[in-house]
Amino acid sequence: MRTRYVRTTYLGTTLLTVGALLLGATSCAKNDTSSDTAAKPRAIKAVAGCGKGSWTDPADRSADREPARCDKGAPTPQKLSKPRKLTIATGTLSAEYVAPLEMAVKKGEFKKEGLDVKLKVLPTPDALPLLAKGDIDAQWAAPEAAVMNGILGGFDIKWVSGNFSPDPKSKSGLWVRLKKGQSADRVRMSGKKMGTLIGKGSVASYPMNIALKEHGGGLDKIQFQQLGSADVLTGLQNGGVDSAWLLDPIWRKVDGDKRYAFLGGQPQGEPLGGMLFGPNLLSKDPDAGVALLRAYIRTVNTYFQGDYKKDPAFVAELARLLKTDKKVLEETPSLRMDWEIRSGTTDRLQAAYKAAGVSEGDPLPESKTVNRKLYEEAVGHKS
Repeated sequence: MRTRYVRTTYLGTTLLTVGALLLGATSCAKNDTSSDTAAKPRAIKAVAGCGKGSWTDPADRSADREPARCDKGAPTPQKLSKPRKLTIATGTLSAEYVAPLEMAVKKGEFKKEGLDVKLKVLPTPDALPLLAKGDIDAQWAAPEAAVMNGILGGFDIKWVSGNFSPDPKSKSGLWVRLKKGQSADRVRMSGKKMGTLIGKGSVASYPMNIALKEHGGGLDKIQFQQLGSADVLTGLQNGGVDSAWLLDPIWRKVDGDKRYAFLGGQPQGEPLGGMLFGPNLLSKDPDAGVALLRAYIRTVNTYFQGDYKKDPAFVAELARLLKTDKKVLEETPSLRMDWEIRSGTTDRLQAAYKAAGVSEGDPLPESKTVNRKLYEEAVGHKS
């Protein structure tokens, strides 16, 4: 196998992604033993409480698409004959998009499936080789450039479920400081300097590129300045950068101020992250993989239906779970928790990584990057 070396940035750290990762996981980076060849067809049965609304057409990327949902408490647990211990890596335990996993642990939803789940904080670059080797079972992350480059190098890893898409009221994304005579529809981004906490290898490159192109820019036409979390907003306010990618809840600091304009964020109705599986749950033990997704989906249906922040008691519980201030959670709209994956998302992500200069080689087809079969089985949908 030819080793490919690609330099990419991830939250301020320069990584030698695929070449370095392959050195630590060559035993599992063999295409002839991938889940594509090892997996056998699995029987799909109807699931009580998960009807027509439990699945949406992957090709539907409309902004007003209602995310898939089952009834509260569905899909019903199907306890495995033998208990399993699983480890899920996540970059943080304080972000709202991780809440369904933490709630599933707290409420015993994983245990109902016969799963003893441990959430372990690990950044994506550290977790990837462990996932490929089978030292951890799943990763709550996103198909970032490092992930795509790892799969290109031979890692048997796939994106198996989504996490969320933004509420229409959310303005997390690209903000620009306006000059005299400018407005949101009259500002050119070519040659501008953008401050961001997130590196070019992040999935945010995709929506960044969309927003920039709509205003005469693009990832290849602007200057990036990676800043710390406390410095992104300051840089925008004091003129150190012309624009900034502001995350929840930081954008609220400039919302309504006529000196700034919101140019766009993550596409509505299209999750850009979620669960990644390695060989343990893709091919060695898919029963446990389906059980894990079933518990996650049931948690979303039970606790994160609709605008879950309308319930003050639940917001207080969520704040304690995430170890954050209740007022911080209340400052931003509820996320649209969404376990499904849209068609072509990894194609669009790879195009953005190419434009940002953090990937090389031919783009991977979706068949090599995505597996929807396990969450479809969990809700009883026959594709």
